[in-house]
Amino acid sequence: MTESKDIRKKLDKIRHKALELGFEGFGVALPDVAEAGERFQQWLDRNFHGEMHYMERGGAKRQDLDLVLPGVKSIICLSTPYFTAPRTMKFLEDSATGDISNYARNLDYHDLIQPRLRELEACLAEQFPGCSSKSYVDTGPVLEKPLAQRAGLGWIGKHTNLLTEGVGSYYFLSEILVDVALPSSEPAENHCGTCTACIDICPTGAIVAPYVLDSRKCISYLTIELKGAIPHEYRRALGNRIYGCDDCQIVCPWNSYAVATQEPAFQEREGTKILIELMQLDDEGFRARFRKSPVKRIKRRGLLRNVAVALGNSGFPEAVPVLTRALSDPEPLIRSHAIWALGELLGKRALETVEPLISGEMDALVLNEVRRLKTV
Repeated sequence: MTESKDIRKKLDKIRHKALELGFEGFGVALPDVAEAGERFQQWLDRNFHGEMHYMERGGAKRQDLDLVLPGVKSIICLSTPYFTAPRTMKFLEDSATGDISNYARNLDYHDLIQPRLRELEACLAEQFPGCSSKSYVDTGPVLEKPLAQRAGLGWIGKHTNLLTEGVGSYYFLSEILVDVALPSSEPAENHCGTCTACIDICPTGAIVAPYVLDSRKCISYLTIELKGAIPHEYRRALGNRIYGCDDCQIVCPWNSYAVATQEPAFQEREGTKILIELMQLDDEGFRARFRKSPVKRIKRRGLLRNVAVALGNSGFPEAVPVLTRALSDPEPLIRSHAIWALGELLGKRALETVEPLISGEMDALVLNEVRRLKTV
């Protein structure tokens, strides 16, 4: 009993340190992920991970945390809120401006949260000398949402994001694995009820069943994780989204309770998201605009691919000149999506613009877009 009391005191100190560092949610889960691991394997077997091959490579570790940290006994689960201002679906009406997911509008959250995790690990080592630990923020082979649910941070909603009663879902998850047995938290209960708002709003039907996401259809996947061409059947559904998608969170009733964070790193960075201006970024301009931003992850070629699609959806004839100039871009991925966009804006007249400018084109991706233009 005395030992248990002593461990709880130490855990309270760690919790206090976590709150002091800026973490809002704190809980402890056992490392047993057998049930969640089985669901994860079924998800992989259906190829719902698409080109996220790292999911498959780390599959064994995700299903056996002892392979991540030998002797692991507990997982400390943490959340960091990033909500800054209320959102509605009205962003779709601003066709001239590209929409970037809330979490990516300023600094890369890894750069903020990872140092805090290291400080918390140092606190752990003070309380439990000689312990081993390993921390992650969305970067390791850890089934973080099922663990966070077991740690009482929230429940997995039908959109597959974690939801917290009275808080919503606008937060980052992180965790620390430790080889010390800590008192476990009470798991969270599911409060989605009969609501299907997230399923109904999804532009591409990516939530194929409650709690099941086919990433290959998800706009966040298509604009961030997918490295090649965006499938034609989803391009119009992208609208003006150029990095991620928040639709399922925007309409979730639980997010009406979200409280804005004052964390400076998450306040929207000043600077334009005007599509025509973004389409003209060269490498240097891209690096300057998105330095330390999560957007840098998809590189210039990925962003301008997305921007070209958004311009194709804009209906603005003013976008034609900048898309035409993009036909000489060194990146085939950008050239091919610019052709598609010109086809959307000019219809059959697009060939008159495109063909003279690509007479020496050799890339298959680009040539396929031209052939497609001829059949429309």
